[in-house]
Amino acid sequence: MLQRDDVEVLVMGEGVEWETVEYADDAAAEGRHKALIILGHIPSEQAGMEDCAPWLEGFVPEVKVEFIAAAVPFWPVR
Repeated sequence: MLQRDDVEVLVMGEGVEWETVEYADDAAAEGRHKALIILGHIPSEQAGMEDCAPWLEGFVPEVKVEFIAAAVPFWPVR
């Protein structure tokens, strides 16, 4: 997506360090307006998993399905 001229910022959950991250770094070093906002694996997927629990329970109603949130993956900001 960053190769497109009409895309300057890509918001993503996680990326491949040797591809997308390096591409954005190289493009920015060339003076192109390219940037990444990387949320991380857990924060980008957790809301979807919370929605998935009741959906999954509809398929197997005899099995209790419960969403359990992951701990905050970042150190507290002081």
